[in-house]
Amino acid sequence: MKIQKYFFVFIIAVISLCSYNVVYCQSLDELLKKGDNYLDVDFNNQKALEIFQNADNKFPNNWEVFWRLSRTNVYIAEKMPDNTSGLKDAQLAVYQLAYDYANKSVKLAPDKSITYLRRAVANGRIALFKGVFSVAGVVNAVKADCEKAISLGNGGNYTQGLAHYVLARTNDQVSEKWAPARAVIGLGWANMDNAIKEYETAVKLYPNFRMFYLDFAKAYIKEDEYIKAKEMLKKVLESPKREENDDEALAEAKNLSEKIRNK
Repeated sequence: MKIQKYFFVFIIAVISLCSYNVVYCQSLDELLKKGDNYLDVDFNNQKALEIFQNADNKFPNNWEVFWRLSRTNVYIAEKMPDNTSGLKDAQLAVYQLAYDYANKSVKLAPDKSITYLRRAVANGRIALFKGVFSVAGVVNAVKADCEKAISLGNGGNYTQGLAHYVLARTNDQVSEKWAPARAVIGLGWANMDNAIKEYETAVKLYPNFRMFYLDFAKAYIKEDEYIKAKEMLKKVLESPKREENDDEALAEAKNLSEKIRNK
């Protein structure tokens, strides 16, 4: 009888533990979906931040929460005013917070492409903010994280496409600087051929995305490849709105199309 009693208690404990895990996963999943919806559908960054902060409080040290907090803070920082030194400092602090969250997610999930990608994005914003020549190490870290995300190859087409896009943008923007000066500080790897190649991969992996096509078109314009640039700009006009900044991308594409119409 004692054996049966202990066995019964054991079964109840196992069932309770399994039930707890199911509730835990469902509750976390619900919060993540709710926050993602605020970001990707409602374009409400502040509300998304509240949801993900709530998720962090309920389920601490979770890599999926951390990379989402990083993404959300990048979006918030992009919209912050920066017309005074004080406001710029505040903006940089939010970008740094985004980096810190992404860095935590990398440490918790070093086998996931998305964690390296979000760290690359946050670091890329910091590099643009401070200036490429002043933070060459940060720029190299962006490249390394993009390449790591690509080599892991998981996360789906959006994650992989965005990793190639960020790597393309990094090559694109760094190559604008004088090549001999870049080489001295360890940025001699950047060139427009690499940028074009990475843009091509990005749009193949994740087509109909205005941001990818717009920056691809700008790269072609730099190379005086106007026919190809026009093709990319046409794709911007044909692509649906997917992100908060897509209206601005559409307006810029129309303006560029007019500028190069006769070229």
